[in-house]
Amino acid sequence: MSATRDSLPGAADLSTRTGLSTSTGLSASTGDPGLHRLAAGALLISFRGTTAPDWVLRGLEDGLGGVCLFGFNVASGEQVGTLTARLNEAARPVVSLDEEGGDVTRLAYHTGSAYPGNAALGRVDDAGLTERVYHAMAADLARCGVNLDMGPVADVNTADDNPIIGTRSFGPSPDLVARHTVAAVRGLQSAGIAACVKHFPGHGATHQDSHLEIPLVDASLDLLRERELVPFAAAIEAGAKSIMTAHVAVPELTGDLPATLSREALTRLLRRELGYDGVVVSDALDMHAISESVGLAEGAVLSLAAGADLLCLGPLPTPEDVRRMVAHIAAAVTEGRLAAGRLEEAAGRVDRLRDWFARPDASAGDESQVVGLDAARRAVSLTGAAAPLVDPFVVELDTPPTIAVGEVPWGVGPWLPQAEIVRVRPEDADADALLGRARDRSLIVVVKDAHRHPRSRDLVSALLAARPDAVVMEMGLPIWRPGAGAYLATYGAARANAQAAVELLSGGPLAAGL
Repeated sequence: MSATRDSLPGAADLSTRTGLSTSTGLSASTGDPGLHRLAAGALLISFRGTTAPDWVLRGLEDGLGGVCLFGFNVASGEQVGTLTARLNEAARPVVSLDEEGGDVTRLAYHTGSAYPGNAALGRVDDAGLTERVYHAMAADLARCGVNLDMGPVADVNTADDNPIIGTRSFGPSPDLVARHTVAAVRGLQSAGIAACVKHFPGHGATHQDSHLEIPLVDASLDLLRERELVPFAAAIEAGAKSIMTAHVAVPELTGDLPATLSREALTRLLRRELGYDGVVVSDALDMHAISESVGLAEGAVLSLAAGADLLCLGPLPTPEDVRRMVAHIAAAVTEGRLAAGRLEEAAGRVDRLRDWFARPDASAGDESQVVGLDAARRAVSLTGAAAPLVDPFVVELDTPPTIAVGEVPWGVGPWLPQAEIVRVRPEDADADALLGRARDRSLIVVVKDAHRHPRSRDLVSALLAARPDAVVMEMGLPIWRPGAGAYLATYGAARANAQAAVELLSGGPLAAGL
């Protein structure tokens, strides 16, 4: 059953503090500071730079719910710790970021992650290892003052050409994804970091990117329950502190609306049917699925009305956008389009989460270099036989980054210092010229999700036609497997994945300091 407002800790106190009626027909001035504070409390905002701007600090003092950090906020772990300490001087903010391991990392945005991502962990299929990896990531986050991780990804990746999930998923099996999602939640939360399981009700069967449009999940409710919802139900049972919505439309459930704006998805299905009473966090509202359909401000109102408690904003909204959103939410309450009780319910859940943050954190030793590399080594696979490397020539095929990943470095460069490495755009590459440079040398071709990029496949095929002895290293999902002398699958492009693959080629462990 979904909880009522009165069952949530702090709901009565909030009514008293704001002086607002909780009825849908509330009549209040949009200038009411209590109402504005409630509206602001629903926002997780972002900002540019490695220090907090004055508008952010003032906003937190005036009730903003918290912040979402990105790679452009990170210079070092110590710097992030200083930043979050300053944020905590202003208020008790939720401090979140996307730290999934693998391709999606914020703390290691400039170097690549020391942890393999979910596809590699699903490949190993050792739930204990997954829990250790996420516990180690949580220790990193705790040292930096982050208290909520936007992960793990609980999407069941059933669409090979999914442009946004891919290696971020544990795999295509609901049961496998469920057991590793539970392990990830336990690993994070045992170290005092709240998990945010995403993307409800499931983004794994889509062929579009919700950063750019509203993807379609063409599944019946029965199929949804048998496939997409299995990991979320398991995460709820495991006590996940928050769940993130997906900007996907499921016609039988949400009609044309993305789930983020759908009361059927967030209240009827998630709250009532699945019995979830934790914090519901929207995916970033500045993604085109929302901002280009109903707009930021109206998207905020509709998402809150649907059942979201915290509204995440990515890097695009300006301080003025944030002010307009707060005013628009307050006006919606005044106009009777959004119940003040819905805002109070959301605030009560977030306050309860903050109280959980305040508990003593479990001790977590620094085993990031050990557990991450161990997991990557167990995940990497080799088909065929690779000859000893002779003056290696490496061709890395440039792959456009997804918006979720960003410009995180990837490739084998740090681990093959003796090699000549060139990165080429497949559409511009001259196969004959590359083959000429590789003559009498070991040729290694590194790709990332080649199954999704026809020009990458064409270039690899042209190189292999002349050099069937070449090594192909796939750092995405190993769906397209060309005939090569040796084929390496890493199940991710994190720093740890690259090291594990080069070790396998080189025949022994590499020094971590290379």
